[in-house]
Amino acid sequence: MRSSLIAACSGAALTAALIAPAPAMAQQANPGSVQNSQAQPPAGVQPAVPSSANTTSASEAGRPQDEATAPDTNGANTAGDQTGVDGDPSRDIIVTGLRGSLQRNLDIKRTATGVVDAISAEDIGKFPDTNVAASLQRLPGVSIQRSGTRGEATGITVRGFGGDFNTTLYDGRRISTGTGNRQIDFSTVGSDFIGQLSVLKTPDVTLASSSIGATVDIQFPKPFDHPGLRVAASAAGSIQDRSGKIVPTAGVLVSNTFAGDTLGVLADVIYTRRDTKTNRVSVSGWAGGFYAPCQLQGSTAASCNPTGNATAEAAQRQTVVGWFPQQYVIDQQSTKDERVDARLALQWHPSEDVMVTLDDNFSRQEIVTRSSALGVWFNQGALRNVELDDNGTAIDFTQAGSPTDFTAALNTQILRTNQIGGNVKWDVSENFTLEGDLSYAKSWLNPDDDTIGSQNGDIGYGGNLANNTGLQINGKSTNSFPSLTVVGPNGNAAAFADPTLIGSHVTVNQTQQNTDELKQARFTATWKQDDLTIRAGGQYVDDQFRLSNKSTFTNNYWQAYSGYGTPSGQGSGIAPLPASLYQGSVSLGRNFIPGFKGSLPPSLIVFSPVAYQQFLSGLGNPQTQNIPGFNYAQTSTTGLSGFTGSFDQLVDPNSLQTINEKTWSLYLNVAYTADIAGMPFHFAAGVRNENTHLTSTGQGRLPVSISTSAADPTLLSVAFGEVTPISAKSNYSYLLPTVDMRLEVTPELQLRFDASRTLTRPGLSTLNPVLAVGIGQRVGALTASGGNPTLQPYLADNFDVAAEWYYKRNSYLSVDFFLKNVSNFIVQGVTRQAINGVVDPTTGNAANFAVSQQVNGPDATVRGVELAWQQVFGDTGFGFQANATLVDTNKPYDSSDISQTGFAVTGLANSANFVGFYDKNGFQFRAALNWRDEYLLQFGQNQNTSQFGAEPTFVNSSLQLDLSTSYDINKNFSIFAAAENVNNNQQSTHGRFSNQLLDVFDYGRRFVVGGHVRF
Repeated sequence: MRSSLIAACSGAALTAALIAPAPAMAQQANPGSVQNSQAQPPAGVQPAVPSSANTTSASEAGRPQDEATAPDTNGANTAGDQTGVDGDPSRDIIVTGLRGSLQRNLDIKRTATGVVDAISAEDIGKFPDTNVAASLQRLPGVSIQRSGTRGEATGITVRGFGGDFNTTLYDGRRISTGTGNRQIDFSTVGSDFIGQLSVLKTPDVTLASSSIGATVDIQFPKPFDHPGLRVAASAAGSIQDRSGKIVPTAGVLVSNTFAGDTLGVLADVIYTRRDTKTNRVSVSGWAGGFYAPCQLQGSTAASCNPTGNATAEAAQRQTVVGWFPQQYVIDQQSTKDERVDARLALQWHPSEDVMVTLDDNFSRQEIVTRSSALGVWFNQGALRNVELDDNGTAIDFTQAGSPTDFTAALNTQILRTNQIGGNVKWDVSENFTLEGDLSYAKSWLNPDDDTIGSQNGDIGYGGNLANNTGLQINGKSTNSFPSLTVVGPNGNAAAFADPTLIGSHVTVNQTQQNTDELKQARFTATWKQDDLTIRAGGQYVDDQFRLSNKSTFTNNYWQAYSGYGTPSGQGSGIAPLPASLYQGSVSLGRNFIPGFKGSLPPSLIVFSPVAYQQFLSGLGNPQTQNIPGFNYAQTSTTGLSGFTGSFDQLVDPNSLQTINEKTWSLYLNVAYTADIAGMPFHFAAGVRNENTHLTSTGQGRLPVSISTSAADPTLLSVAFGEVTPISAKSNYSYLLPTVDMRLEVTPELQLRFDASRTLTRPGLSTLNPVLAVGIGQRVGALTASGGNPTLQPYLADNFDVAAEWYYKRNSYLSVDFFLKNVSNFIVQGVTRQAINGVVDPTTGNAANFAVSQQVNGPDATVRGVELAWQQVFGDTGFGFQANATLVDTNKPYDSSDISQTGFAVTGLANSANFVGFYDKNGFQFRAALNWRDEYLLQFGQNQNTSQFGAEPTFVNSSLQLDLSTSYDINKNFSIFAAAENVNNNQQSTHGRFSNQLLDVFDYGRRFVVGGHVRF
């Protein structure tokens, strides 16, 4: 396929060269106009800004952006209304604000070499949305991915490709991220002082070719964008309807140029806080496996002991395919999201020929989540009276001896990033420009050693107080959640949350600590002569990612006081717990998840996991004194003999990993403009060669034994052998060509054709060489995971054919057909296998682990069409933006395929956006409606123990309405307000079938009121 694409690109270039005359020699009179040697297009459809935001010359870098909205006596600037007032062309009207921003976006799209969409700030310090991803979803082919807990737009999907398939750049540079993925969390990017967002759906080889979805370039303002003293400030308060607390957001930007406009400095800082309270009902995983006939509803078998033994009695043999909910959870989460963004940019413009820029971007986000939850654990072999629907989903069953757990968690995630860079542009001559760019970025996840990523307390009852729990599925995941039919100790619902019967159980602390260090350098030489532009250069990127995880699982301190205590008849655990630990309850009434049907238990217990752990630690050292309730039965086999009262975390040796990726790139791009039968024809061809060297190191250890827990029959502990170092290396090199053609059929109508090859590298955290087995396991749910440092990148051959009609100022229609042939798809395979011959004590047979590992898989084709329409109704102030994306693939998901090699393209969904607006006389109002159909998010669920491989996670269709308005009190001061998620859209997901609910999040509405100051 690679050779065919190169041949196609070469053939296209040759054909264009043969049919096109020599490049036109006439210079454009205005940098933003489209010059036609045959006829000058009407002023009303001329572009208002340069075609590329990533300027390549020093003189362009120093050109004020204000010129784009200034009156143009040549009549070529459509950000100003050239028809004037009452048809008088001498009376220019400067259109600013929302309509001016839309016109700039339109002009960028129209004059771009490839397929590009953009969103521009309305003015310095005034970006249209409070969230970067929320802005991007207004563009054709772009959909957002939300964090269920916060409801925040944290990621994007472009043309069905999400996450790591999209590269995000800061001013053309890659940004580091400590999360373990290549994608960034867009909620970590402050939008207040962004200058422009550009979404390149076809690659610019001088920038990057590592995005099968798109390249998102976030461009920040610089001093010479707006010469002179400029000050912008904003302040706002926001409230989420359930949290009931107003929290602040504030920022200030100061920019100035001096010394005869040869020096400039810009500084800004933004503080953002958002509080959210979210209700959630979830199933941690729908595990597929086999039932014995005696487990099914209506069985008359005298006894039921399910077994996989083929020689056993027929009623006992596990032969019936089916799925069951592994763990049912109900919780409420309160999140405080605080973020600080700061930027410093210095520019030196000693002459028109030289521009030097130094900048530093800093961000720190701290997300603290407090959770109160309850959960019930199920094992497939323990289920009875099971009713299966036609798909094999268990829609009704009971389980004897089910414990009930109430949990509290305090989760903290701190993500800190700093990027410093330098850029020099030198116009050596009128035609020749050199550019050099250096940057260093580092990102930390939980950088402080005293941070506990997740501090958890688990209490409840089981054993003698366990109940004969029933669970029923009575509808689809879009409007129904599972119902528990028997709750409470020994089935006594009135005593469901009786504190006298509740005892201590497991205590889990764990912290992931990562760093991502990114060094990069880029050098570009540009030759421009008349309508010919040649750009050539190279880039070097060194990305080093380090992972480390510590927890109370590693040293087994998590089960120091497990067992629920004396009332449950267990051998360990503290019960009752002090009444002072309890802080109230959360009612699980009808409005817990509005619009969803199902029966929930009465309430959640609220308690502090910190106070709970302090109470247990305050009992003393169980090694020097006898403490009733301590899990003495496990000390000899699990390492609890080292527990002295403090729930200290210990680093998991398997988690210590370093992945280093070095990439060298060389690129060449040639572009020219000519006439074909009097029609301007723009042609560009480029090629980028990327050579990647990967080194992956870690530590491995194999299990040597598994033991059961005397305190909890559902728990297993794993003992390990010696730790050994592991390392692996891999290399690959790819040639990535691209061709872009644009024909201006008329001044209003143009056609495009684009072809390219792009790649997407595997997520850094998937490239580790370690097979990791967790020390804490569950009966019937043994799991392990392995990295794969030999993974090859995804490769895609991409084609676009588009038509764009710019029929009047600030209005256009476009249609874009696209096709992507993707190979080397990376799929998560799950195999069930023995590891090191260890025995499962619950079966007496070799332990059967569900081992997850990603491998390169099959090829697939993605095809679709993007439709876009922007319309402004003259001088009325009214207008709208509408777009729709329809996508399809030759590899759709087959829910009936239970093989362990099941495959489908993830992220594909039809989507549509509509934004209606009014913008006149300083008053703006916008109503944005965003719809996305159901789509396959990923293979894998929170608990992935299915015997049929990695079970899928689907996101149900969603429709969200957002409103915003602002009013300019004068030219310096404006007030604004916004209402997000007005229709109370809820996010829900399901498993293989539509009634297999995985999650439903109800995160409510949010209201924002604030003001802007600019001068």
